[in-house]
Amino acid sequence: MNKVVLITGGSSGIGKSIGEFLHHKGFVVYGTSRNPERILNSIFPLIALDVQDSDSIQAAVAKVIATSGRLDVVINNAGVGITGPLEEIPTHEIKNNFETNLFGPIEVMKAVLPQMRTQQSGLIINVTSIAGYMGLPYRSVYSASKGALELITEALRMEVKSFGVHITNVAPGDFATNIASGRFHAPVLRGSAYEAQYGNTLKTMDEHVDSGSNPNKMAEAVYQIIQTPEPKIHYKVGVFLQKFSIVLKRILPDKVYEKMLMSHYNL
Repeated sequence: MNKVVLITGGSSGIGKSIGEFLHHKGFVVYGTSRNPERILNSIFPLIALDVQDSDSIQAAVAKVIATSGRLDVVINNAGVGITGPLEEIPTHEIKNNFETNLFGPIEVMKAVLPQMRTQQSGLIINVTSIAGYMGLPYRSVYSASKGALELITEALRMEVKSFGVHITNVAPGDFATNIASGRFHAPVLRGSAYEAQYGNTLKTMDEHVDSGSNPNKMAEAVYQIIQTPEPKIHYKVGVFLQKFSIVLKRILPDKVYEKMLMSHYNL
């Protein structure tokens, strides 16, 4: 029986790459988008879902189960970026980011777990970020929202293991996608105390995304996770230095690591 997969944020970027890869591998793939009618080139079905709307989440999950009779894999991929000096990011934008990057995935997991418990099987893959392992300058909110999802996953794994349900995190580094164009940028304010440093850091971040890895690497990693009977708690996908930065954070004194990050961002 071909496994049934639901991918949030499946209309572009990493989500689209994962969906296409799994579709070609024979999986029954459903993607989601807030406005699926606008997407004309998807090779797998797209269902309307807004991760900030619990009713739309419940409706999308119900539609997949009604159509395919089961739900084997859920990939919480939908997310948004956000940059800026914390002092200058509007509070409503901070809350909006957490609604999408943290509370949205939580609501999706709540919606799919009853079906997976009934089946006594299932896999949830939460797409986080290498940025979630460290506090990055001018990406504080993004790092925090992704880091929180990492910890939620750690806890929930233990709560649902006896039901035959597996949950794991996969943290990508920089990938060449359109995330930079879709994220909230606090504007570089003329005369701000952060003007020069934030402006330079923003330019560096955009360059990292533009020169990032091919999203197909994430698709291949997700496929391998699905094929693994007992997935690990954490997976990291990215170039060596990005993954090694997590190792360095564990072994270096805090201030040494902080100095290294500041040097990297020319702060």
